[in-house]
Amino acid sequence: MQGEHSNESSSTGGLLLGLLADYEERSLGHDVGEASRQQQISNWDGVVFRLGDHYLTCRIDQIEEIIAFPPFYPVPGTKEWLLGLANVRGNLAPVSDLGWYLFGTRTPVTARTRLILTKIQGRLAGLVVDEVFGQRHFHTDDLEADDGWDDTALKGLVSQNFPTSEHDWGVFKVEELQRRVDFMDGSREH
Repeated sequence: MQGEHSNESSSTGGLLLGLLADYEERSLGHDVGEASRQQQISNWDGVVFRLGDHYLTCRIDQIEEIIAFPPFYPVPGTKEWLLGLANVRGNLAPVSDLGWYLFGTRTPVTARTRLILTKIQGRLAGLVVDEVFGQRHFHTDDLEADDGWDDTALKGLVSQNFPTSEHDWGVFKVEELQRRVDFMDGSREH
């Protein structure tokens, strides 16, 4: 009787050992790195915000920081939309009212108004927006070309969007601002 139990135990142990060896072999054959790379390729991480009546997003890697609307110091001889300079933790950043620059009307300062800090030509720059909703993850398969932006002041800055049930989030290209001479030259014409 004892020998019978021993044989049953060893055959069960051998079966379990074989099953574990099979799991190990399949596990080693699965490339977790490739799955992770595919996940990164298909995910698009952005900061979502509102500028006037437009709902926009820009890549999260283009954003240095988002802060409440800070005190700023006017700089004489600049265009009206270039509000001045703000001291952000010891770094001076020009504060540009993006809505005023694009639409010709000043962005109303409310409790929701934010300054998006980004780098333009390697230097810290602040862009005033109506409000920031936070970070959002989009799937690159949902990205659509949209020439409807060509009929707005955002022409050249937005040409794609991520449609969702809430809004169509236009993809704002921060890097395009530095290609605009009228934005990069904030000095007032005489």
